[in-house]
Amino acid sequence: MQRRSLILPVTCMAALLASTGTLASSHREAPFITGMPKVDGTDFYMFNSYESGRDGYVTLIANYLPLQDAYGGPNYFSLDDDAIYEIHIDNTGNAQEDITFQFQFNTERKNLAVDVDGTSVPVPLINIGAITAGDNSAQNVLETYTVKMITGDRRTGNVQPLTDAGSGSDTFDKPLDNIGTKSINNYATYANSFIHDVTIPDCPMPGKVFVGQRQEGFVVNLGEVFDLVALNPLGDRDSRSNTIGDKNVTSLALEVPASCLTGENTVIGGWTTASVRQATVFNPAPKGTETTASANAKGPAVKGGAYTQVSRLGSPLVNEVVIGLQDKDRFNASEPKDDGQFATYVTNPTLPALVEILFGVTAPETPRNDLVTVFLTGVPGVTQLPSVTPSEMLRLNTGIPATAAGSQVDLGVAGGDFAGFPNGRRPVDDVVDIALTAAEGFLCGGDVNGSAPGGEIGNCGTQDSQVNGGAIVNDGALPDPAAYLTTFPYLNTPLPGANNVAAMPM
Repeated sequence: MQRRSLILPVTCMAALLASTGTLASSHREAPFITGMPKVDGTDFYMFNSYESGRDGYVTLIANYLPLQDAYGGPNYFSLDDDAIYEIHIDNTGNAQEDITFQFQFNTERKNLAVDVDGTSVPVPLINIGAITAGDNSAQNVLETYTVKMITGDRRTGNVQPLTDAGSGSDTFDKPLDNIGTKSINNYATYANSFIHDVTIPDCPMPGKVFVGQRQEGFVVNLGEVFDLVALNPLGDRDSRSNTIGDKNVTSLALEVPASCLTGENTVIGGWTTASVRQATVFNPAPKGTETTASANAKGPAVKGGAYTQVSRLGSPLVNEVVIGLQDKDRFNASEPKDDGQFATYVTNPTLPALVEILFGVTAPETPRNDLVTVFLTGVPGVTQLPSVTPSEMLRLNTGIPATAAGSQVDLGVAGGDFAGFPNGRRPVDDVVDIALTAAEGFLCGGDVNGSAPGGEIGNCGTQDSQVNGGAIVNDGALPDPAAYLTTFPYLNTPLPGANNVAAMPM
């Protein structure tokens, strides 16, 4: 039997888009993590770098601390000094990390003070003057971080630091959040000075690292999705608004030579996690300053014990709309090697059943072997390693060339652009529309390689062809390619908390 190709002619795609017309990627997706936003992983991107001159590099971006309002002072959005943030790479297919990049943060409070009638009094603000890349003397809070590369098991493997390629330092500065144009006049230039060239252990070429605030890159019509999918799912793809377009997020971004991530194959799997100490004891009289005679006290909480994983994210939307409510915390604490326990949520997904109830659209048959391929094993010959343990992670074939920024198709593979999701994930990929479309049976019986070997995606029960006419199901919120950078770290400059410098008296 001739297998159906998913490589759609341009005219066919245009017709689909013209005739047609569930979801934050992982923002506050599980009950327990909603109480710990500093370690709430929101999105994970992994793609072949498309910045000019960066062929052969892979960019990894893990976003944390969701739904930041830019004006959220005076403390803004620092990360957790007591947590570890990690990006894991599996290059053997056994669903266990072979390489881990581990980020740890340190916050220094300088206790800046001003003279008030002869008395030096600590200020309540994060800065007391303008900040530039070359002068942070008016900055009251400074964040730094280290990045370690762990080969093998994340807790028992070989640990080596990443270092600045110029200075050799293993400690990197994190920029202040975008408070406003009076505090930081040119934030884009300021933030760019915190992109570091880094020496990566056992890697012959340097990479890049950046940690700091960025404009939220995920696009979704969030409120209507969670209001019982109050959408027109077959309406125009740009018929509604991106409800989180006015938010910022904090990005941990790395660019690494692909050859330093891969094993014997060009395919890698990746995911991000955050872990915190198991025990916390709150201090009823926390440390302050000499002003309150408490400078020698301990902090507001004393933490100890082993690190325990509380956040996990590979492919977008899995814990958000696939895993059942009471298993979401368990998923966040789990590792890919143990994903067999969640298989029912993929083979028998609830979202199409809910859509059938709400809209009368017939759900594809089960078991959903198409979704097993996309989410748990990768596509044979494309994003699947020769030996693979079914597990949820984002998979990327580093051997498929990147598509230039101006030519990327936001539907990724479903739109004929094989350099996009689910072959990795780029910032512009509209993973909500892709996921909704896949859930409703677009991939059933598909084959991304056509008549060539490999590429088989799998059937939906007995259905070996597209269900529901191959419609592009969407939330009405469409990514704008102009809203992203075309250079590392790719996510846009964060929105300022204030933009009123012209109105301020000088």
